[in-house]
Amino acid sequence: MVNVSSETSGSTPETNPDDLTNWLAVPDIMELTGASLAQVKTWLQERELIGVRRGPNKALYVPASFLTEEGPLFALRGTVTVLSDGGYRDEEIIAWLHEADDTLPGGSAIESLRAGSKTEVRRRAQEMAL
Repeated sequence: MVNVSSETSGSTPETNPDDLTNWLAVPDIMELTGASLAQVKTWLQERELIGVRRGPNKALYVPASFLTEEGPLFALRGTVTVLSDGGYRDEEIIAWLHEADDTLPGGSAIESLRAGSKTEVRRRAQEMAL
C-alpha cells in the first residue's frame, strides 16, 4: 500500500500512466480507511473521491493525497464540484490540485486543502471554472 502523507514531496501523482506511485486502488482505499467496498463505491459515485483508470489493467486509482485514514479529505468534494461544473475532466482536476503553486500553503492546492485552507483553493477553483 502507498503511504499517505501530507508532505508535498510525496503527494504529487506522476504523469506517467504506468507509474502507480502515490495512487491507491480500491482495495488499498479499503485497507487504509477500513471502509467496505460499498462505501468506497459510494464515495466515488458521490464524487467525494475521483480517480482515473491507470496501469496495465486499467484499474481505477485515486491519488493517495485525496485520503486520510478516516476517508476522503473533507474539503475535496466541494472543490471537485466547482471544477467539474466549470467543465474540467477528472484528469484535469487531479492535475490542477497537484500543480505546484508556491503562493498556496503547502505548495499546491491539494496540500492547502490538507492543511485546512479550503477558502483560497475554492476561490481559485472558481476563477479557473469561469
